[in-house]
Amino acid sequence: MDTYRAFLAIVISFVILVGYQYLFVGFDKPVAENETQEQSATVTENVPQPIVKNEVPLAPPVVAEPAPVYDRAPRDIVVETGMYTAVFSEDGGVLKSFLLKKHRETHESDSAGMQLVKTDQSQGFPLEFSWGSALGGRILYSSDTQNIVLSNDKTTASLKMTAQAGNGLTVERVYTFNNATYLIDLSVIVKNSSGNILQGLPQLGLINTPFVGVSSPASRFLFSGPAVYIDGKLTEVKAKEFAEGPKTLQGTIDWAAYEGNYFICGLIPVEGAGSSFIMQGNEELTKVQLAGTLDTLQSGAENEYKYHIYFGPKKLKMLKEVGYNLDRSVNFGWFDLIAKPTLWLLNFFYGFVHNYGIAIIMVTVLFKGLFWPITQKGMKSMKNMQKLQPKMVKIKEKYKDDPTKMNQEVMGLYKTYKVNPLGGCLPMVLQIPVFFALYKVLLLSIELRHAPFMLWITDLSAPDRLWLGFAIPHLGGLPVLTLLMGASMFLQQKLSPSTADPTQAKIMMFLPVVFTFMFINFASGLVLYWFVNNLLSILQQVMINRETKKPKTA
Repeated sequence: MDTYRAFLAIVISFVILVGYQYLFVGFDKPVAENETQEQSATVTENVPQPIVKNEVPLAPPVVAEPAPVYDRAPRDIVVETGMYTAVFSEDGGVLKSFLLKKHRETHESDSAGMQLVKTDQSQGFPLEFSWGSALGGRILYSSDTQNIVLSNDKTTASLKMTAQAGNGLTVERVYTFNNATYLIDLSVIVKNSSGNILQGLPQLGLINTPFVGVSSPASRFLFSGPAVYIDGKLTEVKAKEFAEGPKTLQGTIDWAAYEGNYFICGLIPVEGAGSSFIMQGNEELTKVQLAGTLDTLQSGAENEYKYHIYFGPKKLKMLKEVGYNLDRSVNFGWFDLIAKPTLWLLNFFYGFVHNYGIAIIMVTVLFKGLFWPITQKGMKSMKNMQKLQPKMVKIKEKYKDDPTKMNQEVMGLYKTYKVNPLGGCLPMVLQIPVFFALYKVLLLSIELRHAPFMLWITDLSAPDRLWLGFAIPHLGGLPVLTLLMGASMFLQQKLSPSTADPTQAKIMMFLPVVFTFMFINFASGLVLYWFVNNLLSILQQVMINRETKKPKTA
C-alpha cells in the first residue's frame, strides 16, 4: 500500500510540478517573464484548422530600416489617461511608449510603471501600418494635436494623423482613447488620389521583446510570444517555429497578439480587417503582422480599416469586458473548467479581506473542506491497512513460494475485514485535478503579481525570502515559509499510518526534503497554499488517530 502512496506522492511532486511542464509546455530556454501552456494540436471535425505556410513574401525580415529623410523633425504626441501614458510618433504613426500606471516594472517601491513597448528606434516600434508595395516603410504623419489628457471630466478624445505616401496615396489614422479602459480604437483610411488604379494589402504590425519583471525561476516553463485566436481556437507559437523563416496562420481571426504571463499587446480586427497572422524573428525580438485581404482602389476611391488595440494586463474580468474572446489569452490549460471558478473565488474572498495571501488560505480551506469526507475515508482505509500489516506479513511469509496463492489469501483478508486496498489512494487521485487548477491559477494570475501578504512576504508571485542582513549563497534571504512547509510535510509523514518496510519508510520520510528543494524558488503564493493544505491534513490525521484509539463501547 505504501508503494502506492510513494508513487502518488512522487506524481504530485515531480509529475505534476515538473513532468506536467515537460508534457504540456516543454522545457524551453528560459524567457524573461511569461508563459501559458501550448495548445493541444487535436483536430476536430467542427473546428477548421489554420492554414500554415512557411514562406510568406508579405512580411519582410526583422532588420533595422534606414531612417527616412524628412523635411521636418517628427513630433511625439503624449496621451495621458488614468490608466496609462502613451507616446505616439509622427514618424510612421507608431507607438513609442506605453506605460501602465497601475502596474510597476519591478516590486521596488520606487519602480516606474510597467512599460509594454520594449523596443527602440533601431528595432522598430509597434502599430506600423502598411498597404502592400504601394505603402511600405515609414512615412511622416502630421497630427492635429501634440498632447491629450483624459480625466473624469474628459473621458474620451481622438488623435488624428495624416500622411502623403508620395504616390498619390493618402493615409489617415484616427486613434480614439477612453479614460476607463486600456482599449484603443484605430481607424485607418487609405485614399487613392492618383489617376491610377492601386492595389494593396492592409497590414498592422507589432514588434516586441519579452516582458520583464517576474522574479520566479518558474517563468522558464511559461509561454511568451505571439498568440492568435483563430477559427475558434487559441494558438500560441513558440519562437523555434518561425526562427528559420516567417510563418503564417490564415483563417477567421478574433485577435492577434504578443503575450506574456501577465501582460498582452493585442490587435483586434474589425469587419474583416484581418485574415492572416504573420510571425518572424526569434525569442529576443519578434515581429508579427495582422494582414487583411488584397484590395483594389480605383482613382478617387478610399477604404477604411478598423481595429481595436489592447495593451494591458491579462486580468480575466477586464478581458471579458473587452470581448472578442480576448479572455481566452488567460490559458489555464486542460483544467480551465476548475481554474477559472477558482480564480473567481480568489477574487471574491479578496473583495472581503483585501489580502491575496489570506484569500489563498480561504480558498485552500474551502477546497479542503469539500474533499474532507473522501479524504477522511482514505485516511481511515490507510489506518485499517496498517492494522492488517502483521497478518499480511504472515501470509507473505507462508506463501512466499506461491505468488498466486499469496495474492488470493491477501484479497481474502481484504474481503474479510472489508478493506479497500486502493481506498487511501483514490482520494489523492481525485484531488490531482484541483491541485493542477490551483497551481495554474496561483502561477498565472496577475492578481498575485507584487501582491503583499504579511511580514517579509511582500510579493506572492516571487519566492519567499527573509533578509537576515547578509546574503545566503544561491538564495539571498532565508526561505522561511518554504522551510515551514517542509517541516509540516515531515510532521504529516510522521503522523500518517505506515505499512512500509524500514527501507520504504525512510524513502517516504525523504520526500519532504525533495519537496522543500523543489519549492524553494516557487512563488510564495504556491508555497503558502501547500503549507496551509499540509496543516489541514495534519489536523485531519490527528483527529482520525484519536478516533481510532478510542475504545469501542458495547
